[in-house]
Amino acid sequence: MTNHTTVSVFILRGFSDVPQLQLLSVTVFFLIYAAAVLGNISIVAAVTLDAHLHTPMYFFLKHLSLVDICSMSTTLPRALLATILGLGEISLLACTAQLFVFVCFVATESFLITSMAYDRCLAIYRPLVYGTIMSPKACASLVVVAWVSGFLYASFHTYNTFSLPFCGPNVIDHFFCDIPPLMRLACANADTHEATGFTVSGCIILSCFALIILSYVRILATILQIRSEASRWKTFSTCSSHLATVLLFYGTGSSAYMRPASGYTPLQGRLAAVFYSILTPSLNPLIYSLRNKDMQAALQKLYLQVPS
Repeated sequence: MTNHTTVSVFILRGFSDVPQLQLLSVTVFFLIYAAAVLGNISIVAAVTLDAHLHTPMYFFLKHLSLVDICSMSTTLPRALLATILGLGEISLLACTAQLFVFVCFVATESFLITSMAYDRCLAIYRPLVYGTIMSPKACASLVVVAWVSGFLYASFHTYNTFSLPFCGPNVIDHFFCDIPPLMRLACANADTHEATGFTVSGCIILSCFALIILSYVRILATILQIRSEASRWKTFSTCSSHLATVLLFYGTGSSAYMRPASGYTPLQGRLAAVFYSILTPSLNPLIYSLRNKDMQAALQKLYLQVPS
């Protein structure tokens, strides 16, 4: 399809249409961003430096934290700076790059979460062969597959979005370049592109979610066979943090990307984006350290070693 784009610059409207809320939004989101980066960096450092955490589960968690840092840093710092300086302009090339990188990180996170479900399933269902199957090479391969799949997924959506012609208006009702608000600005009928994107997203997201569900069905079936109630809860606690991440990620992400663009409203788009692009990466460190004694010990050891 020939690209007839004439718009060279877009204008991002920001966090809110109400000027009085812009400053409050900047303050709140800056504090959340700083806490999220600190939390995720702490997890990466703890897993890297503590030999007790050199296991498949924490290997995936380290990469999940890296993805969370990158996904937030793709959108939030620029949005905060633009709001403070009153500069909402973003070039077509920068907008394209931002959408590609953000979707790549979000998709990679989805594939990593699916790999983590497979890891927890093997650890509980087949503990005797778990160490053999989830070897360092196998874990590295799953991470590489997640990154490559994320790259391909983002490439498709970037092309599917920006192969549409944009010739005005150029005001994006969002604080970063996202698919639904961009499709609303297209000069041509975007129904085919929307349907194609919706179908591909649906197949990928639902396939990952189905694999996660199957993993947890097997996990629950195995747990129910354990006679001791205390042992059942102890076994379930090893995957409770991951389950919380699954519910948080798919609960917020699906509200944005599993809804047709025709039903999109700017307010809904902003609220959904705040949840899946800001709050979810911010809460992951808390989820994985709140009731995890190994992670708590590693973090305590890490900060006690840091000179004051």
